[in-house]
Amino acid sequence: MADALIFYTNPMSRGQIVRWMLEEVGAPYEPRILDYGTTMKDPAYLVVNPMGKVPAIVHDGKVVTECAAICAYLADAFPDAGLAPAPADRADYYRWLFFTAGPVEQAITAKHFGIEPDTDQQRSAGFGSLPAALDALETAVAGKAFVAGDCFSAADVYVGSQVDWGLQFGTIASRPAFEAYVAPLRERAAYKRAKEIDNALIAEMQAANPA
Repeated sequence: MADALIFYTNPMSRGQIVRWMLEEVGAPYEPRILDYGTTMKDPAYLVVNPMGKVPAIVHDGKVVTECAAICAYLADAFPDAGLAPAPADRADYYRWLFFTAGPVEQAITAKHFGIEPDTDQQRSAGFGSLPAALDALETAVAGKAFVAGDCFSAADVYVGSQVDWGLQFGTIASRPAFEAYVAPLRERAAYKRAKEIDNALIAEMQAANPA
């Protein structure tokens, strides 16, 4: 049933990551588009996510929030899609999925807000510094088609989305390893479908609310 998997999102959000993952999974889902400041803060949605943020999914009555968690959950919930390595081969899968969701995103956010940890602060901050986090991420993708093993996985959806977004908007400095890693991901059919859907929704929103 299509309503067994509900996807709460806004096309101008990290929901684009989950949209791509859902298109890779190939299971039917019901999208529910929420607006910032209105339906995202509505009491009915706060029951789903008390943070009042998207994305979130409800699958068979169970709620999952946070992009990396959603990607990992969907890979397990739909094993026929082949988006998770075998349990014995998940070291890199978990490592880089959650490293990117944690230290890398924290470092990018800190930089965006003008926070530059000094040497002492870098010892306490989990991300250290943005250059250090990106240096580590580069080791995960340099010379590799996939971030975890020999096959595309949910980790590539999440890591690839962060690198793709960062290169596009300048929050991640261009490096040959990042460019080489993300280029073939952009050619995946599911990536293109997801972008087409979200770009169409963005165009509709902009037409309905011209600046």
